[in-house]
Amino acid sequence: MKKIIIGLVVVLLVAGMVYYTIHQGDKDVTAVQLGSVSKQDLATIISASGEIRPKDYVNIGANAYGKITKLYVKEGDVVKKGQLLAQIDNIQPEATVAAQRATIDSAEKDLAAAEADLKTKQANLNSAKADAERTHLDFERNDALYKQQLIAKQDYDIKKAADEVSKATVAQWEAQIAQSRANYGSVEGRIKQAKATLVQMTDLLSKTTYVAPYNGVVTNLPVREGESVVVGIQNATGSTLMTISDLSVITAEVKVDETDVINIKRGQPAEVSIDAVPGKMFKGHVSDIGDNALLRSTGVATTQATTGSQEAKDFKVVVTIDNPPDNLRPGLSCTAKITTASKSGVLSIPIQALTIRTRGDLEEKKPGAAATTAQAATADPKTAATKKEELQGVFKIEKVNGAMKVKFVEVKTGITGSTDIEITEGLTADDQIVIGSYKALRTLKNGASVSKEDVAAAPKS
Repeated sequence: MKKIIIGLVVVLLVAGMVYYTIHQGDKDVTAVQLGSVSKQDLATIISASGEIRPKDYVNIGANAYGKITKLYVKEGDVVKKGQLLAQIDNIQPEATVAAQRATIDSAEKDLAAAEADLKTKQANLNSAKADAERTHLDFERNDALYKQQLIAKQDYDIKKAADEVSKATVAQWEAQIAQSRANYGSVEGRIKQAKATLVQMTDLLSKTTYVAPYNGVVTNLPVREGESVVVGIQNATGSTLMTISDLSVITAEVKVDETDVINIKRGQPAEVSIDAVPGKMFKGHVSDIGDNALLRSTGVATTQATTGSQEAKDFKVVVTIDNPPDNLRPGLSCTAKITTASKSGVLSIPIQALTIRTRGDLEEKKPGAAATTAQAATADPKTAATKKEELQGVFKIEKVNGAMKVKFVEVKTGITGSTDIEITEGLTADDQIVIGSYKALRTLKNGASVSKEDVAAAPKS
């Protein structure tokens, strides 16, 4: 009986030792999810939301005060360049223009009369000059005869007086012509002034009539016939009669985060999804990139903000849709996915496989060397900084005596796809790496033993 008891105790001790050994072995092995380095096509895509807008549109605002007497279009109408759109009450401007034209007509008649009077006086001056010349010649002959005492002094005095009268008559007509010319110039100046005033009044009259600036569609018509409109002033906007949009070119105007906009360039391909057209993607390309940052909360440009702000900022990016359907309308919500980079057949791994370790974490620790290492780091700041240097890499699987161990491998990366990232240095095709779980990657040590985790049986996070 005693031998049986001793045998049972020995068996239990052996079983306990075996269980302990197995249990301790399992504690040193970390269960991880494995993956392989593979070649595939990658594309970096930036997603941004916004709304559909026509490339060209114009808000037609009121240029004059008055009541809308006629609207010739409805919202959604197609219009041609120069087509009449709306009419504002123009009775007063028309009357003013008519009165000014009558003033110009009267002034032009006065100008014609002044011109005729000037010509008449010029003819009289020419006649007076001819008479004066003839009288002067007659006086010179008589003056010679008088000096020879061939005529009486009375006849000489008559000829001299006639010569002086003819000269005075010429001077009189010259003075009248100067006066007529001044009058002609005055009438001519009044006509120029009246015509300039007519241009101003005609411009005011033209502002009561509105025509289409180019071919397009009436996409907004916020007013009705009979409403009064006002002109905008410095601190108040004026009335908007309607919006004309050129729908031949449709764009998606989206807001891109400031951290992504530096990677966007004109001409990059994009796909646009529109909430109103589910299940369909529209091809397009980047056509414009804003230079001004917009505050995310207000949409106001930072250059126009009155106070400084540290909030997130966006930049406006315009994507032109290549073949837009006819039923798109401005203001529809949309999302643009812009491809900023793409490569074919590149080495790639899942993004979650990347992890960060410091150089000090990767150094092999020798028993009893901890204190010496700490003292050396304290004595040499450069060494301490080197040990704190962060390295980006992955844990690569290596087989050691039939067991799986991990080795931290520093890698360099390229473009990033939606779930994978390009590896440019550090790995080769078909290398096995640790891709999860996050908890395991966070705590995994270089050189640790690992086992393949049953992903299907792993608890869902």
